[in-house]
Amino acid sequence: MLRINLLPIRQLKKRAKARNQIISFLTLLAFLGLILGAIALLQASTIKNVEKSIVELKKKKQEFAPILAEMKRLEQAKKDLENKIGIIKKLKRDSSKTVHILDEVANKVDSKRMWLKSLKQQGASLSLDGVALDNRTIAQFMDSLKESPYISTVNLSTASLAKVSGRDLKSFKLACSTVTPKEDTPKEEVK
Repeated sequence: MLRINLLPIRQLKKRAKARNQIISFLTLLAFLGLILGAIALLQASTIKNVEKSIVELKKKKQEFAPILAEMKRLEQAKKDLENKIGIIKKLKRDSSKTVHILDEVANKVDSKRMWLKSLKQQGASLSLDGVALDNRTIAQFMDSLKESPYISTVNLSTASLAKVSGRDLKSFKLACSTVTPKEDTPKEEVK
């Protein structure tokens, strides 16, 4: 006897294959959904941990805020003190410079041939008014001032005849520039 299979095998195979593909696709989609869900849970957990640490850090920052404010105040006070110390050092250096300039001028004056009527110092400029017996004495005085380490330039502003006690003498005015010698400047402290 002969048997004839009237069932469409090809169609059944195609349907089975399509059903298997759909099941595979849905399984893959479910697996992907599970993976994405796990990643989302991990990210949510990480976000919660980061937010907790942010809150803790903000609390610590608030705890340290008075200390930071005190540090800023102390730094400003330190800068103010350093400025004041710098001003004091400059004043000491300038005051000793003035003393040295006066000493230099006093040592250079030939008391037998000339005398000074006034001496004025403002910053780095020095002006001298005096009377001498002759021009040669004034020139020697100018040359000796130029040799001083505290006086850089000496210029004769005016020279004229002046009657002093019935004698004709030379009145003069000198304009000088002063400097601080390098060996007199205090060395900066090494920090």
